[in-house]
Amino acid sequence: MQCPYCKSSESRVVDSRLAAGGTTTWRRRECDVCKRRFTTYERVEYSLPTVVKKSGQREPFSREKLLHSLRIACNKRPVAADQMEEAAEGLERELAENAGKEVTSLEVGERVMALLKALDEVAYVRFASVYKSFRDIDEFMREMGAMVRSKAGD
Repeated sequence: MQCPYCKSSESRVVDSRLAAGGTTTWRRRECDVCKRRFTTYERVEYSLPTVVKKSGQREPFSREKLLHSLRIACNKRPVAADQMEEAAEGLERELAENAGKEVTSLEVGERVMALLKALDEVAYVRFASVYKSFRDIDEFMREMGAMVRSKAGD
């Protein structure tokens, strides 16, 4: 592993732990040349599908875009960073196993909404209001009503 400080490729692992619910390995390393320490993370890299957007444009699935959206939706909510990481990991794994070579942005958005609904209802509403681009308050209220009815049925 290359040292981020002196660029030497000689380093050793000082400490290693599982992180993010066991899906990531956290490693503390020390450079053999400059003796500075740095942290690396190791996780499985899935063969992910291409996302087909509404416009027909295609782009590779981005875990960072997903996490960014989750962070925005969960901002100032009682959702831990680990929970968001686990949700992203689960969606990534699900897409790698079941989606084939391509997946629509609509399908990804629906899956993200389902994840957020389970994590935090306010975060779900925030994401849904942007994702579904409600045209007016009536559409928003219909969605809220459906959510309240589904919660009452639980």
